Amino acid sequence: MSLAIFDLDNTLLAGDSDYLWGQYLVQQGLVDGKEYEEKNQRFYDEYKAGRLDIYEFLAFSLHPLTLFSPGMLKDMHAQFMQQMIDRLITPQALALVDKHRQQGDTLLIITATNSFVTRPIAQAFGIPNLLATEPEMVDGLYTGKVSGIPCFQDGKVKNLHRWLDDQHMDLQGSWFYSDSHNDLPLLYEVSHPVAVDPDPQLRDVAAQRNWPILQLHHGEHIR
Repeated sequence: MSLAIFDLDNTLLAGDSDYLWGQYLVQQGLVDGKEYEEKNQRFYDEYKAGRLDIYEFLAFSLHPLTLFSPGMLKDMHAQFMQQMIDRLITPQALALVDKHRQQGDTLLIITATNSFVTRPIAQAFGIPNLLATEPEMVDGLYTGKVSGIPCFQDGKVKNLHRWLDDQHMDLQGSWFYSDSHNDLPLLYEVSHPVAVDPDPQLRDVAAQRNWPILQLHHGEHIR
């Protein structure tokens, strides 16, 4: 039995849940539309270019969680799933996950997007294990701060190794599927790295190292 690790945004999902959560907040009139959308787009562009300041982004993206009660956030996320996420869960992605499930592999999503946004998405894929950036909570309420190490770039590697130690597992025979050059630190760690609809930087590395390149979404991500 091996570990099958999946990046989420633009890998399992045919789109970016973090970016789309921001778009949902704008569309619902829950944040200042023009300013929020401009910042959301800037951070998304910086992520794709490999220039994202993760702590600046998290200060921006986690703040809206402080504005609403847990009950309201739960209802908002259910609507967000229905309006924006369900259509991004493709048959091809479900089949990939099911292939590893049928092989008896341990399934894990690892994502920089915070766990409030991503945990219900992991559940929709039937994946029980999730490593995500964790928003800090105090007395059951979000503070707008991050708890622990953001699950981004080499932070994914650090969080994964901590999880592996807790699970008494290792990376022997492991798989990792990702679309982004931001995930190269973890792709270098696993036994079977796979580039999924890769960005140009990752495509170049995959070609140089003879990694498989999977066109899971036919290169067309929905936003």
